[in-house]
Amino acid sequence: MRAPQTTFQRFFRIETVGGSILLLFAIAALVLANSPLAKTYEQLWQIPLTIRIVDHSFSLTLHQWINDALMAVFFLLVGLEIKRELLVGELASAKKAALPIACAIGGMIVPAAIYWIFNRTGFGARGWGIPMATDIAFALGTLALIAPRAPIGAKVFLTALAIVDDMGAVIVIALFYSSAIAWGALGSAAVLLLVLIGFNALGVRHLWPYLLIG
Repeated sequence: MRAPQTTFQRFFRIETVGGSILLLFAIAALVLANSPLAKTYEQLWQIPLTIRIVDHSFSLTLHQWINDALMAVFFLLVGLEIKRELLVGELASAKKAALPIACAIGGMIVPAAIYWIFNRTGFGARGWGIPMATDIAFALGTLALIAPRAPIGAKVFLTALAIVDDMGAVIVIALFYSSAIAWGALGSAAVLLLVLIGFNALGVRHLWPYLLIG
């Protein structure tokens, strides 16, 4: 009898195809961005896409739809997977969760230190925070290419590491690269976060309330 698949195993089996597509599009983007078609490629991302409902409309550029809408759904799914692993999976104990957290901290400090050593003077000195972040989507997409061969623990480890790394990078950006803090927006986000926590405490299991609020 075959062992039942975990959510992570099913998730990465689907993502094997997605990883291949991600790699192909990444190569295509690099070629286009460094070719005579670079200007056209940049203009492509600025194409406006509008949703109209009766007399109301909502418009964003293609770039904004991907960054502000699709990536939000992506992080929601990844967050749900990590939550499962924290509750009943590979990260259920503090001892298991400590390793990816420690590696994420090291993954932020070491690249920033190397950058600072070589760029501590001049205009580029303030860019030390740039190498701290991990592109979680690209990291998971790349890992998905070897998903059938990679142990589930490695996938969970990379996912947890990338999320902690991204959270740390966001904190660094907020503290060291923001000219001013938008307290109104921050307060609104805190209220929405409390609503999401309330949904979870009440046992809301449907995805749409979390998508609408988050």
